[in-house]
Amino acid sequence: MIYETLQILKEQLEEYLNDAGFGKNVVLDNIALWDPGSQGNSTKIDKKVVITLLKIEEESTLKNSMSHMIVNDRTEYKNPPVNLNLYILISSNYDDYDNSLRSISKVIQFFQGKKVFKSGNTAYNRTNVSFENIDSFKFILDLYSLSFEELNYVWGTLGGKQLPAVIYRIQLIKIEEDKLLGSSKVITQVEGELKHIR
Repeated sequence: MIYETLQILKEQLEEYLNDAGFGKNVVLDNIALWDPGSQGNSTKIDKKVVITLLKIEEESTLKNSMSHMIVNDRTEYKNPPVNLNLYILISSNYDDYDNSLRSISKVIQFFQGKKVFKSGNTAYNRTNVSFENIDSFKFILDLYSLSFEELNYVWGTLGGKQLPAVIYRIQLIKIEEDKLLGSSKVITQVEGELKHIR
């Protein structure tokens, strides 16, 4: 579901930026591969808005959810789903610094206007083979601000070349394997006699 979430965001953001005059130029890629002046992998993220996954974090408040459910008078046991928060870096990698700043402003404007993405309010490419098993989804984007020290650490980890960029936290992505661990009949009544114990 990580790829699917980021692909949905990419498609939505690309459509918005295309309507704003920036063209269809949003890519899912690792901005750390960018090396100005070089050939190869770096060129596919030149003159693009690049979405890079920075961090995956488990949502600890939902870790202890129920691991069983009642289905047709039977109790089914499954491991609880893993709920994740994703941290993404959206960088603007244009030759012209003015265009980089304008496109990052448009990115922030887009996510200010639409923070909640649900299967009911989001159009995406349903013919993509990765989306075959998605019935419904919901995730929320929040702008995530770093201190100067943290920002320096992030860009140092990514290669040291800083670009106009913004970080968002995506919450909650649910990952679940539909694997039954066991099942049993539901206990509906208790029989027997109660005896008084002194």
